[in-house]
Amino acid sequence: MGEQATGTGDGIRGDGTRRFRAKREAILAAAADAINEQSAKGMTFADVARRVGLNTTSVTYYFKRKEDLAAAAFEHTLERLGTMLDEAGAEPTPEARVARYLALNFARIARIQAGEEKAFAVLSDLRATEGELRQRLMTGWQRVFRQARDLWDPPATRALKDLHGARAHVLLENTFWVPVWISRYSPDQWGRIEDRLMDLFRHGLARPPAGWEPRTLSLSRGEGGGEAGGGREAFLLAATRLINELGYRGTSVQRIASELNVTKGSFYHHLDAKDELVVACYRRSFDLIGRAQAAGDAAGGDHWQRLQDVVAALLDVQFSEHGPLLRTTALSGLPVQVRQAMVDQSNRIARRYAGTIMDGVAEGSIRAVDALVASQALMALQNAAFDMRKWAAAMPRDRAVALYASTVLFGLFDDRAAEQGFRPIRTRPGDNVVCRSSA
Repeated sequence: MGEQATGTGDGIRGDGTRRFRAKREAILAAAADAINEQSAKGMTFADVARRVGLNTTSVTYYFKRKEDLAAAAFEHTLERLGTMLDEAGAEPTPEARVARYLALNFARIARIQAGEEKAFAVLSDLRATEGELRQRLMTGWQRVFRQARDLWDPPATRALKDLHGARAHVLLENTFWVPVWISRYSPDQWGRIEDRLMDLFRHGLARPPAGWEPRTLSLSRGEGGGEAGGGREAFLLAATRLINELGYRGTSVQRIASELNVTKGSFYHHLDAKDELVVACYRRSFDLIGRAQAAGDAAGGDHWQRLQDVVAALLDVQFSEHGPLLRTTALSGLPVQVRQAMVDQSNRIARRYAGTIMDGVAEGSIRAVDALVASQALMALQNAAFDMRKWAAAMPRDRAVALYASTVLFGLFDDRAAEQGFRPIRTRPGDNVVCRSSA
């Protein structure tokens, strides 16, 4: 080979020549594809080498360890996000900045579709890295998050700072989620979809003068349900938390058993295999979401009322000790047929949201929006809330729920949402607490 190997701190070796950089970029692109399909833990040197037409030894010339390669792929994603946020940040107003960031993302997706660019690695496995690599990557993520938060003007109050943090997180999560569902539309429709999503970000779902007054929903299964329902429920809850943190491949049976201070044998008493565990965790989450949606309909009222009831209840679950819901990021570790079944169920939940929105638009309680696009924004909101538990823990729960929900329900630019977070929430006679679940 013409390259001269010299070690560097991040596990990358080479003299920086154009040929070296081109091969390194090709390897990073292949690694991103492998991570997106199989997760960082599931990626192998052999698979990456096959994707770029090299042998495994050639890949290790550029990256000494698999962990170094995964970290470099994640850092590439963070760099790209930072570049887009810098460009968006040059616009004069928060609204123009968000619109520019969204446009840059849709343009990137179009280039990927056209084969002009490779997708970058999704960041769902970031927390599954360990040691110095994890610290470095989390520092990079925090920098990107601050850049996203800075798309809004400097906050005058702590309440606004909290609100801007929620907005930044929901914006980022939506742009990560768009590639999952945009393929359902023809590329010539993507410009329209971008406009409809930005319209939602501008104005939200609420039709003025609607406010934030969610009612309490009971999410219990009835007799024998809830956390007290037995050891299996405890296993599913512990597994869900760990899979959300570490990904499917990063979560071992031993780790789940250790979390509960029980033996591996106790695990296999409840579940036969790890794949069965993830499917059971998804079913638990889907069941809880379905119960919330059914409870919202059963409570009656207009469809705006029903929608805010369901959103508040599920965000409360995500922020509470009864949560969380399993993130869709666990899908990358599942067998293809099982994964498709879980995706189909997720789509059914989104369509139910879309139905509620369409009925609300028809009756005049919800603003006229593209219900299918809005339902996907709600799925991103619901899915991402798990990552904001520490943010939510720093304030009263009902305020955290109100601030986070406001991002989609009232839009990303109405600062009255900061005040909404302090408003008392209306409850029905006999209710003691807002949106508590007995999941």
